[in-house]
Amino acid sequence: MERIDHWINGRQTPGLSGRTSPVFNPATGATTHEVTLASLEEVDAAVAAAGAAFPVWRATSLAKRAEIFFRIQGLVDTHRKDIAAIVTSQHGKVLSDAEGEVARGLENIEFACGIPHLLKGGYTEQAATGVDVYSIRQPLGVVAGITPFNFPAMVPMWMFANAIACGNTFVLKPSEKDPSTAMYLAELMQEAGLPDGVFNVVQGDKIAVDRILEHPDVQAVSFVGSTPIAHYVYDTGTRNGKRVQALGGAKNHMVVLPDADIDMAADAAVSAAYGSAGERCMAVSVVVAVGDAADPLVDAINTRLGKITIGDGTNPDAEMGPLITREHRDKVATYLDAGREAGATIVADGREHPLYRGSEGFFLGVSLIDDVTTDMSVYTDEIFGPVLSMMRVATYEEAVSLVNDNPYGNGAAIYTRDGGAARRFVFDAQAGMVGVNVPIPVPVAYYSFGGWKASLFGDSHMYGPEGIHFFTRGKVITERWPDPATSHVDLGFPQTR
Repeated sequence: MERIDHWINGRQTPGLSGRTSPVFNPATGATTHEVTLASLEEVDAAVAAAGAAFPVWRATSLAKRAEIFFRIQGLVDTHRKDIAAIVTSQHGKVLSDAEGEVARGLENIEFACGIPHLLKGGYTEQAATGVDVYSIRQPLGVVAGITPFNFPAMVPMWMFANAIACGNTFVLKPSEKDPSTAMYLAELMQEAGLPDGVFNVVQGDKIAVDRILEHPDVQAVSFVGSTPIAHYVYDTGTRNGKRVQALGGAKNHMVVLPDADIDMAADAAVSAAYGSAGERCMAVSVVVAVGDAADPLVDAINTRLGKITIGDGTNPDAEMGPLITREHRDKVATYLDAGREAGATIVADGREHPLYRGSEGFFLGVSLIDDVTTDMSVYTDEIFGPVLSMMRVATYEEAVSLVNDNPYGNGAAIYTRDGGAARRFVFDAQAGMVGVNVPIPVPVAYYSFGGWKASLFGDSHMYGPEGIHFFTRGKVITERWPDPATSHVDLGFPQTR
């Protein structure tokens, strides 16, 4: 069976720990590869390679870095279908969705191509008599990214593009569930001319994560995953003196007001809830119907569910693929009985889909649960699967309270024709990303991605301008070139005059 190893100092590096983990094709249930799980020594080797490469890469001109990133952009663009095929083979999402993931990641590489402009500092002439002051931002050194299974191409690009363009060197620990995408990206970056050691991939599990968080030479860690692990990563990393941004889970609400276009809202809810089998941190998992919108909205959503084609992600007719593992699929399915037992109404049960029991793949059909309340596990838990909850409230104020009282604050959306109501929701909603008649408000690359509350630990959002800020630190220089005859001893605190 083919084994997936590490990428250290510009070449594939066989694992030496003797520990491996299976990699599945979720559509068939077959084990297709095994991935090496790193030892402490292998993580240290990757960090050492990045550390050795840092001085030369940091000294590389911005023009040269931009040139390399333009070549990376061209290669990723040329091979976007190849990357998508790898994503589908190990994650299971349909090819069109995988290609969309690559496209959104590519936006961040394109943003990084503008690094000469993005790192411009400020300059003040004559701040005091004969004194000029200017500010610059400099790279941190060796930085790391720990990425989730659900976006094995896009999320790494969110991290390494800005980090490397800013002059840092990078160690990536991808998910062990779908590790091949990272290796392919490493090969493309080498082909583009990125020097050896600037980008490294360490395959692994908690042992690798903990070593990254504790390693004295790793200056910053970027993470995306569940909220409990995000909290652990933030706590452990900062305790070890690192800069950390740790993005956690979500329970994204979509509020539908009575004046909304019900068909448009239903299309949006179905697209946002069931795309990628619900395995998106920005998936809509709760629709909050206000007043008279409830019954027609439930009917409109339910009408659309039977038309969704579920199957192998390589099938061009499939709109939704399997979940990532059998264990995760089975856990998601338990929420249906839990919801019914708590008093909710199961409008559509994904276990009735023929692929749920009639396939070795990890399939679960789309599910819709109505009459959900805040004390039910289908509401309190991040299910991360194709299960959409419907909640009914009487007023806008009740809907906003649901959004704001929830411990998560990743994204929220509102559907309405009323501009005043939409503006008020943007003002009121306690979430890092808000959509107005847009169900998945993931920002474009020249803004930044990040949630509030338990959806983000740390004060920096990801990619875009805040990504540049996270992967650099400021330095302010105050300089004078005086005539020696004017020099004298002054024990007072410096003043500008």
